Amino acid sequence: QVQLVESGGGLVQAGGSLRLSCAASGNIFSINTMGWYRQAPGKQRELVAAIAWSGITNYADFVKGRFTISRDNTWRTVYLQMNSLKPEDTAVYYCNAAKYAYSFWGQGTQVTVSS
Repeated sequence: QVQLVESGGGLVQAGGSLRLSCAASGNIFSINTMGWYRQAPGKQRELVAAIAWSGITNYADFVKGRFTISRDNTWRTVYLQMNSLKPEDTAVYYCNAAKYAYSFWGQGTQVTVSS
C-alpha cells in the first residue's frame, strides 16, 4: 500500500502561484509514475502532469508552460509548481501513484483561483 497526502492548496488571485506537495509513505518501492490530476465541479477527473521514475515528464496542454512537476530522488515527495494561475484552474487536485497494475490516490487539496 502507498499512502499519499497532498498539501499546499488554497485561494489565490488570477496570475498568482501555488506549490502543491504530495508526501508518499508506505511501500513506495517500485512506484513507476506519480502524477497530479484535478477535478472541477461537474467535470471528470483529468491528468494535469505526471513524472516517471526515469524523470520524464508529461503535461496536459492546458498547463504547459505554466506548471512544473518535480520530485525528490526517493519518491517520497512530488511537487506541482503552478504559475500564472487562471480561474479555470480551480479544482480539487489529487496526487496519484502508479505501481505495477495498482493506482493509489490522495484525498485531494482544493485550489481556488479568483478573477
